[in-house]
Amino acid sequence: MHKHDNPSDVSPEDGAGRGRGRGRRGPGGPGFGPGGPGFGPGGMPFGPGGPGPRGRRGGPFARPGGWQQADLPSADDATAWFTGRLPGDWFVGTPTITIDREEILVVGELPPVDGEDSAAAAEGRIARFREQTRSERMAIADAAQARYGRKVSWGATLGERRELFAHLAVPVMTRLRQPQRQVLDTLVDAGVARSRSEALAWAVALVGQHTEAWLSELREKMAEVDKLRAQGPSL
Repeated sequence: MHKHDNPSDVSPEDGAGRGRGRGRRGPGGPGFGPGGPGFGPGGMPFGPGGPGPRGRRGGPFARPGGWQQADLPSADDATAWFTGRLPGDWFVGTPTITIDREEILVVGELPPVDGEDSAAAAEGRIARFREQTRSERMAIADAAQARYGRKVSWGATLGERRELFAHLAVPVMTRLRQPQRQVLDTLVDAGVARSRSEALAWAVALVGQHTEAWLSELREKMAEVDKLRAQGPSL
């Protein structure tokens, strides 16, 4: 049995971290630099690197999508940091730590309840862990967010039960042509999803489930490229 709290439940009381503020208004207007809309200092489009993909690090050598990581601290050592920072009696073994651009999700397995393995006992044990560790999880989340620039969310498992506490649901904007919209509408009409947005989330989950090995290899290759780029000469 799996249970998830409301995806929009990101109350700071569960250590989900503090929200990042919106960008400051520059002299050129909301969200822009001195050069005016779409231009950086000196009037060059997309910043000093010249024309290129969106973001400050434009130019002919920028990897599409790589600009989104430009302003984020590296989280390569996050698993080791959490392993050293978390109290040793919280979880059985090493917790599972999942990282993306917005969030670090920490999910650990709780020690079993003595003499009891029912679903009700698991639910109660997870609830007790959540209440008893809240203040310490908040402190760890604040330290991790300052270090890695991402919100920290938590979860726990016990037996077949898995619960996520406060965690992020990040909106992703996209444009779909009619054949793609028809796929989503078919899922909605069939009752698989309640809305197009839910149908899209379902489709993404299905793709991830069936292509996990390929996605994992792709992430590894991208990480290698990023490391090589970081070792290159500065221009």
